[in-house]
Amino acid sequence: MYRFLLSRQWVILALITLLLIPTMIKLGFWQLHRHEHRVAQNQQIGDALSAKPLPAEQLTSPGKPVPKAEIHRRVSAKGAFDTAHEVVVRRRTNTDGEVGFHVLTPFVLDDGKVLLVNRGWIPANGAQTAFPKIPAPARGEITVTGRLLADETTAASGIKNVKGLPDRQIMLISSGQQAKALGKQVLGGFIEQTSPGPKGNTPQLIPTPNHSDIGPHMAYAVQWWLFAAAVPVGFVVLVRRERRDRAEAASAEEAPAGPEPATV
Repeated sequence: MYRFLLSRQWVILALITLLLIPTMIKLGFWQLHRHEHRVAQNQQIGDALSAKPLPAEQLTSPGKPVPKAEIHRRVSAKGAFDTAHEVVVRRRTNTDGEVGFHVLTPFVLDDGKVLLVNRGWIPANGAQTAFPKIPAPARGEITVTGRLLADETTAASGIKNVKGLPDRQIMLISSGQQAKALGKQVLGGFIEQTSPGPKGNTPQLIPTPNHSDIGPHMAYAVQWWLFAAAVPVGFVVLVRRERRDRAEAASAEEAPAGPEPATV
């Protein structure tokens, strides 16, 4: 009764079943690894945000990338803002989804090196080709504190680094690019300013990154594994149903015909 399994249709179905099971198991582990990465990333961000601020030059230096372990670490620096060489980062959104600019201002340290400071978000209050009106930062020598971040790249951000932009406008924050523009030593990466707070709440400070959401990856992993378990069960159900249907058809063919009706 199971000879039908040798037919072309059932052989193909069996091969598809055998391929689906390991594929779904692999997809489940892929989602599990994404979950584990998300949890580890959240832990790293939480630890960095809760740590005591360190001097920026202890964690970053000119021409060097920011170590992954130090990303989002709170740092402080003493110096003065150089608004003459301020630039804006195009097409950035605030917490309400409004499109505007991030304000990137060089912060000149006491030793002459420069720390790039993202002072926050401002609305696009004019033509995209015009340099926007930006509230001035605190004047004179101050101490600024912020979250240390790595240079932005197209691969990590998904933002295309468009060339030929209007003067003093950029798409991605790059310490190397700004070092060339300024002709000075610029510390790797940049910081998102957290203090001092701006007057009138503008620019709007960048909010603290969310490090509590673990995403749906674990649920997706369980779903893939359930699908992997359901595939062989479904195959067995189909086989048994086919066997039953064939048995019923064979029984119907073998049943003796009833007596012919009498004729008058």
